[in-house]
Amino acid sequence: MDNTIINILCLILLVVGILGTFLPVLPGLLLSICGLLIYKFGTDANLPMVYVWIFGILTVASVVLSYVIPARTNRKYGGTRWGSIGSVIGTILGMLFIPLPLGFLIGMFAGVFMGELLHDSKDINKALQSTKGAFLGFIYGTGFSFVVGVAMFLVVFLNMFNII
Repeated sequence: MDNTIINILCLILLVVGILGTFLPVLPGLLLSICGLLIYKFGTDANLPMVYVWIFGILTVASVVLSYVIPARTNRKYGGTRWGSIGSVIGTILGMLFIPLPLGFLIGMFAGVFMGELLHDSKDINKALQSTKGAFLGFIYGTGFSFVVGVAMFLVVFLNMFNII
C-alpha cells in the first residue's frame, strides 16, 4: 500500500482519537495509539521507538486515571458510593436516551446528583458538591487524555515532515 494512503489513515485515526477523548462513543486514545503504531510499523517512518513506549505508557495511564480521578474528586467533594453508582448508570442512560452530543455528560451529572439524593434526600448541598466533584474529575481526566492525544498527533505529523 502507498505510504501516502497509510499516512492519511494514520492522521485520520489520530484526529478521531483526539475527538474520542471527550466523546464516549469513540475509543479515544486507543484509536490514537493505533494510528501511531500503524505509522511506525506500516510505513518506512524513522520514528524512534521511545515515542511508541512513552505514548503506550501514557495511554495505559490515561485509561487508569479516567476511572481513578473522577472517583477521587467525587470523594473529595463529599460524594458517596451512591453517587459513583449513579454516575455509571446515568452515563449509560444518557448515551442511550438523550439525543444530544453530550447526552452522556448530562446523564452522568444527573446520575451523581440522584444517587446522592437517594443516599440522603435531605442534603441537596452535598449532592451538588458531589456533582461538582464528578465534573472536575471528568475535566481532569478528559484534559489529560486530550493532551496525550494531541501530543501523539503532533509527533506523527512533525515526523512526517522530518521535523523530529
